[in-house]
Amino acid sequence: MRAFIASSIGVTCAAALVLPLAAPAGAAPDTPAHPATAGSVPAEASEPAGVSGSTQSLAMDPLASPSVRATGAPAAAAAEQGLPERDVQPFSLVGVVWDDVNTELHGTAQVRTRATGTGRWSDWQDLETHNAEHSADAGTAERDSGAARGSTAPLWVGDSDGVEVRVRPEAPGSGESAEAPVPLPAGLRLELVDPGKDPQQVPGTDPAETPATDPPESPATGVAGTDRATSLGAAAVLPALNRAETEEAAGLAPAAKPYIGPRPRIITRKGWGADEKLRESGFAYTKTVKAAFIHHSATGNNYKCSQAPSVLRGIYRYHVKSSGWRDIGYNFAVDKCGNIYEGRAGGVTKAVMGAHTLGFNTNTMGIAVLGTFTSSNPPAAAVNAVSKLTAWKLGLFGANPKGKVTLVSGGSNKYKKGKKVKLNVISGHRDGFATECPGARLYKKLGTARTSSAKLQGR
Repeated sequence: MRAFIASSIGVTCAAALVLPLAAPAGAAPDTPAHPATAGSVPAEASEPAGVSGSTQSLAMDPLASPSVRATGAPAAAAAEQGLPERDVQPFSLVGVVWDDVNTELHGTAQVRTRATGTGRWSDWQDLETHNAEHSADAGTAERDSGAARGSTAPLWVGDSDGVEVRVRPEAPGSGESAEAPVPLPAGLRLELVDPGKDPQQVPGTDPAETPATDPPESPATGVAGTDRATSLGAAAVLPALNRAETEEAAGLAPAAKPYIGPRPRIITRKGWGADEKLRESGFAYTKTVKAAFIHHSATGNNYKCSQAPSVLRGIYRYHVKSSGWRDIGYNFAVDKCGNIYEGRAGGVTKAVMGAHTLGFNTNTMGIAVLGTFTSSNPPAAAVNAVSKLTAWKLGLFGANPKGKVTLVSGGSNKYKKGKKVKLNVISGHRDGFATECPGARLYKKLGTARTSSAKLQGR
């Protein structure tokens, strides 16, 4: 969106214009990024014209749970919510949101989807329901803007045109002291995301020949820069550089002997087709990058690497339009083939404030490996890409991938606000939050990533 650590809940980490079609009953083609109610508005009123992709937002209805059906109790007694099978406009990524960003969904959320044009329905698939640990920190403008919603992790399902969803509260215990289940959050909605078409490269151009540009420096922790073009630069890809070229690009004197890894190849926001009209226009920065938190996106492993840009556009749209964030939450993403992608806008060399590790977004970066690695091993290519990316980016800020760092918690379910916490410079999400993220199998590979990253830095 599972039991783990000391938490009994077990949480987890996680273009072409689409012409509007007739929306299904109960659906709005797009909802505003800042809704406080379950209402909806037409797409043209909720986002700029010409935006790539679309979001269908469907309000859920009470459903009769199995116990209600067995006892013959009235439907009003049902605690379960959802939607029966229905035809919808095409979508590829799905999630569930609710009104209050500070409310947890204590229960399960499951979807079934129908592959477009086939009539074949999938089995029930779980959405990672506890996704609150991927968010802006309390007290920040992004968190407290009134735009943010509670949300599950999104799930990539591929091209689909039918859906069914059910959300059930946790079952109460047994015996006389058993408590009633925690009510489901108010304003539950099913979000169906069409990421839009892949961008088309201009014929006759080689993006590797034209370096992208970073926006101007901004005050620490401030928001600055409103020219969307500065975050795009001119290139779809930043080419890999050797060590000498990397040091030159970083403005280091030839006599200096910095510990910095060669810059890896990075697919920019332009390269994966991020529509800059979706996000907020400014950029948010912190003072430095002291650590990297590794995540899995919890979107599932059923994607081809050629589809990774579409998966990213889906996550981006879900984070902004459905969850109410200013931009995609992660600073970088890595697919299972080892391709590296620029995440949140603001410049790949900058200390961009993300929304990836609740309580520890300041002076850190978040890297999401696209997939779910609770019981599946991450490909070696993805782990190698994490090593290369951290060797370079952490090196720009003088951080040792095999070292330790002390961070001040902004408040999480593991460390109270203001607590000083000693962590690995390359940490898993679960190190700062009681969560299963980045999945047990990926977490076990972080030691390898630290060693390889430090070696690339020349340590």
